[in-house]
Amino acid sequence: MVYNLALQYVQNTEDAEEITQDVFVSVFQSLDNFKLESNVATWIYRITINKSLDHIKSKQRKKRFSFLTSLFFDDSSELRHDPPEFNHPGVQLENKEAIEHIFKHINQLPDNQKTALILHKIEQMTQTEVAEIMEITPKAVESLIQRAKTKLSATLRLSEG
Repeated sequence: MVYNLALQYVQNTEDAEEITQDVFVSVFQSLDNFKLESNVATWIYRITINKSLDHIKSKQRKKRFSFLTSLFFDDSSELRHDPPEFNHPGVQLENKEAIEHIFKHINQLPDNQKTALILHKIEQMTQTEVAEIMEITPKAVESLIQRAKTKLSATLRLSEG
């Protein structure tokens, strides 16, 4: 559950494994603080989402720092401007390019829209389950999913010509 959700965010097996490990370390360290007011799975999903988003932001900061360093120092390592390769073990080779293209656009969505879309459409959760994990109302989840689908549809249409 944790690994698959992290993989939906980072599309890279090594990063998803690292996030999974971080999540379980965090769960272990925070177990005493867990309130029995919510489901354990919901709590772990929330930690996974936060760790995944933090990981993405950390990578983006490193890219920016690397870019700025390259402007001032000649010996800095070469920059990669390509998105990371989508490295999902369940994806067929012939579908890989299409999946990369879609996830490239999903990754451009605001974090809350991306989270709602991934949990509902990819992880196959109900809107009520997504609402509980995101700590919002089911109506707000519905709105986030609708906005995400609209924005995703528009950006996909623009990229296709």
